Amino acid sequence: MSLNYLNFDYAEDTEGVGTLEAMASTWSHQVLAVQAEIARVLGWCYATLRQRGPLEEGGDWDYDLQGMQEFTTPETIQYDEATRQLSVQVGPAGRPRHTVTVAITGSSEFCSEFRRHFALDDSV
Repeated sequence: MSLNYLNFDYAEDTEGVGTLEAMASTWSHQVLAVQAEIARVLGWCYATLRQRGPLEEGGDWDYDLQGMQEFTTPETIQYDEATRQLSVQVGPAGRPRHTVTVAITGSSEFCSEFRRHFALDDSV
């Protein structure tokens, strides 16, 4: 099952704990599709290992989910040779960009199965 918005990177520590991290940055019209993809990923995690919680407290897996909206505003910048100063004129705010990050931690076995299920790479 492939993913369209989330591109996961994988790292593993010396104790065998794996971390899968992804970020999606989209326009407003794509937000619902990104949220549906995150819900599908987390739904699979809950169905695969039901004991969610910090690994150091006995959990099988855990996740961190963050989101933000960013508004870009163009600037026109000019250099005044006589005063040796820059002048900046701020334009109108652009449309918002929605960014979501998700980090999932679990055993190396869980992370391997995750990568296999979501067809993240050919090395598992």
